Amino acid sequence: MSKKRIVLVIPYLHAGGMERVMSELANQFINYTNTEIHLVLYGKKSDVFYKISESVIFHKPLFSFERNNRIISTIKTIYFLRKTLKEIKADSILSFGEIWNNMVLLSVFGLKLPVFVSDRCQPNKSLGRVHDLLRKKLYPGAKGIIAQTETAKQVYLNYFTHPNIKVVGNPIKATILGENVKREKIVLSVGRLIKTKNYDLLIKSFIKIRIAGWSLIIVGDDAIKQQNKIQLQSLINDNNATDYIVLEGKKKNVEKYYLKSSIFAFTSSSEGFPNVIGEALSSGLPVVAYDCIAGPSDIIQDGINGFLIPLFDQNVFEQKLKKLMEDHDLRELMSKNAPETVKKFSTVDVASDFFSFITK
Repeated sequence: MSKKRIVLVIPYLHAGGMERVMSELANQFINYTNTEIHLVLYGKKSDVFYKISESVIFHKPLFSFERNNRIISTIKTIYFLRKTLKEIKADSILSFGEIWNNMVLLSVFGLKLPVFVSDRCQPNKSLGRVHDLLRKKLYPGAKGIIAQTETAKQVYLNYFTHPNIKVVGNPIKATILGENVKREKIVLSVGRLIKTKNYDLLIKSFIKIRIAGWSLIIVGDDAIKQQNKIQLQSLINDNNATDYIVLEGKKKNVEKYYLKSSIFAFTSSSEGFPNVIGEALSSGLPVVAYDCIAGPSDIIQDGINGFLIPLFDQNVFEQKLKKLMEDHDLRELMSKNAPETVKKFSTVDVASDFFSFITK
């Protein structure tokens, strides 16, 4: 019996939520019997942040994407994708990335290859006139669409009118919580230092609350050409808060921060499915987060494992965060509830849902 060839397509595998999910899927799929897993990288940078099984077959273009010659580089990339996917003779192709999915679908046009696409951002987010039009025209030609939340599925049904859309959340790695976990008075936040994460608001709120003995740690770095770290550090410096607010930068060992913190704060206003909230809950952290259009409400049970805050309502955000900081018993109760609420997003179960959908 010939092996089933599954091709995972993503522009790059640097540090990020979309990239982590694809990495975990690759590492799970390779364990399935009678499968051959290919991973195609085609973006500007081909460096790999996440550990991938040696059994996964990598494909990368031999040329570099030249920003000064964007049109030619884009054409070369489409040709590379078309040639590579055609040669692999894939039984199923899974592509991640809203703008990038357009490029993949264009590259296989007319080849009748089974391509499944998944956007990883806020479902109703405009990608600009050209890409919005491309999505509307190209996505109906995909074999299937994976939505991260029920909200996203409803948005897609109204926009793409596609008959084969399935909701599959992101895999959340279970954290082993031993008896030796020692929580410190730390409010943690994890994410790229981009504008939609609204870290300036989080910092201002924490300064306003200011409870002695508590600190705020933000793990993450600049991304997508935004240089926000300098401004955020200036905000901290100008408020004489350097002794209790720290920008830690990008870290590979984020787990240790989850395990030593007591609360997770999340002020992002644009999400698809926020992995870091799931990781925080799995690590036993109650979460205070904006209830942005998709994602947080699928993971946070308000009053059970955290608090959902109306978008940009800083007064309520500060009230709930302060309540958790001051109420040890409430933190303990939510901490115990948190891991149980995300068990349904186990890596094994989510990978199985993805695999069954793209191979049926």
